[in-house]
Amino acid sequence: MSKFKNTLLRNLDAEIIERLSLRPIKFELRHEIEFPGRPIEHLFFVEEGMASMTVTFDDGSQVEVGMFGYASVIGVSALMGAKRSLNHIYTQIEGCGFSCTVEAARKEFRRGAAFQELMLRYVQAQLVQAAQSAACNAKHNMEQRLARWLLLCTDRAHTETLKLSQEFLADMLGSTRPTVSIAAGSLKEEGLIDYNRGVIRILDAKRLEERACECYHVIRDYLDNYTEFDTTFTS
Repeated sequence: MSKFKNTLLRNLDAEIIERLSLRPIKFELRHEIEFPGRPIEHLFFVEEGMASMTVTFDDGSQVEVGMFGYASVIGVSALMGAKRSLNHIYTQIEGCGFSCTVEAARKEFRRGAAFQELMLRYVQAQLVQAAQSAACNAKHNMEQRLARWLLLCTDRAHTETLKLSQEFLADMLGSTRPTVSIAAGSLKEEGLIDYNRGVIRILDAKRLEERACECYHVIRDYLDNYTEFDTTFTS
């Protein structure tokens, strides 16, 4: 059995792990992992906790465009040729993981073996998540979107208690605080969540799942199974 909790690391053999020269790292709350314009120097494999990737606008507002948990690697764009980050990535839920240098990861990626295949599968999973989230934000109501986001967040972080302000939730969902407050109040009245002083607890995950839109299942299932997908073509 692998000692790792991270999906990608669990699927790499010992020789690859050794060549990556992984180092343990702790992610403090609001720990800044990437910032627009700064060089990408490390890849981060999340074991516990959760981080968000956001786009920040000129007025200072931000919207989440990616979520990272135990199935994720942060900094993979460096393997696709990027030298500097385009987005802000920071920890929402404290945790831990492992890091390796971009140089070590690029060297392993150029071998074209298991590491490259897994990284490309993960990139595809991220594209699916981003596309489905964009469609969800355009199509579904706030209560459905909030339920979807909370479920994905608890899945990725393996916790049912989240320390999140309504203002922060509004930023993540690209909405306003009053709109999110109404949606959260509705879910609380239905007994699906408890919300008090910036702490959200999932009380009934099954019913919350029923309240969420189909986007939750699409994103969850892809992230949970991307290492097993058949990438070959058949006639």
